[in-house]
Amino acid sequence: MLKGKVVVLGVTGGIAAYKTADLASRLVKQHAEVHVIMTKNATEFITPLTFESLTGTKCIVDTFDRNFQWDIQHISLAKKADAFMVAPATANVIAKMAHGLADDMLTTTILAAKCPKIIAPAMNTAMFENPITQNNLEILRQYGFTVIEPEAGILACRDTGKGRLPSTELLLSSILQAIAFEKDMAGLRVLVTAGPTQEALDPVRYITNLSSGKMGCAVAEAAVLRGAAVTLVSGPMTAEAPYGLQEHLSVRTAQEMYAAVIDRFAEQDITVKAAAVADYRPVHCADEKIKKSDTDLSVSFTRNPDILLELGKRKRADQLLCGFAMETENLLQNAAEKLKKKNADLLVANSLRQAGAGFQGDTNVITLMTQTETTELPLLTKKEAAHRILDKLLEMRAKQETASI
Repeated sequence: MLKGKVVVLGVTGGIAAYKTADLASRLVKQHAEVHVIMTKNATEFITPLTFESLTGTKCIVDTFDRNFQWDIQHISLAKKADAFMVAPATANVIAKMAHGLADDMLTTTILAAKCPKIIAPAMNTAMFENPITQNNLEILRQYGFTVIEPEAGILACRDTGKGRLPSTELLLSSILQAIAFEKDMAGLRVLVTAGPTQEALDPVRYITNLSSGKMGCAVAEAAVLRGAAVTLVSGPMTAEAPYGLQEHLSVRTAQEMYAAVIDRFAEQDITVKAAAVADYRPVHCADEKIKKSDTDLSVSFTRNPDILLELGKRKRADQLLCGFAMETENLLQNAAEKLKKKNADLLVANSLRQAGAGFQGDTNVITLMTQTETTELPLLTKKEAAHRILDKLLEMRAKQETASI
């Protein structure tokens, strides 16, 4: 996703500097050109050679290193950079950046850079919570820096509190969000549902399905990366919700998902119903665990609310509604009937019988259906499929806007 992009990583003197080595490695795997600038204090925790081995570029520490190319290195890097992240960022370097002090290679380069700048503070809890540090971070936000909040936990100093550098996955996601894709969904509000629902039989048992939530989360992540304000409503999924969501609501039952979606639908531009919602729920949920007996157990079920059907009734002309259809037979026929019945604009159909498609895996084979056309796509990763779905929705939105002129 970062092919052709240049990422500069600033590493300051904190124990969490080892995480930045993992980040550098992951950026290279995303085909980014990675350059690392270290403060002298950072070299006490990890060596420049580590970063040079991972990135294949010279790690810069000394502003006055005589082994330089003809160009002025800090200006050259500042011009080349598509994104600049400082991780970990100490209180000292945060203070210098906030007030324009440039007394080493890192602060000099970031002051000259015009690309997106991301700061990941990591320090002792008391230092992080100190009003001076908080004020410096607010100054950086006002100057357009993105500040990633540190995690809470046991710190290297044995204190417990907020101050740990976030996971490499989150750091990478923030860079991807900044530069990986054109922001062709900026200004759009998108609601996505993901995962299964659970319908209780008693306090310990429930009816559910095999959905992991990976497809819905891939759609939500793709929309975030393309600049949309994304709300994710998810059942008890095993997939991890993406970074950068405007709102994430975790629900359990179909009724809870119905309430959350209906409450937010009117303000959305695009809604993608990727969740595998239970069609039925037990009429009665036992107050106590149902004990095993020598007789058969019969359970009566009642219909759950049909979320997609209700959204189709409420949909305005300026909204787009996308549903999913998982089938085991007659895929195209059943999907076409669902598209029409639910008044959806786009239906994403896939078959549980097709290799590479279905629940829990990282790939999918989907067919995009509108009222006028059907497009069968090849085997794709779910992340690739998510972008193809959004491409289609944006194409439909463009036609919608043209028709309204």
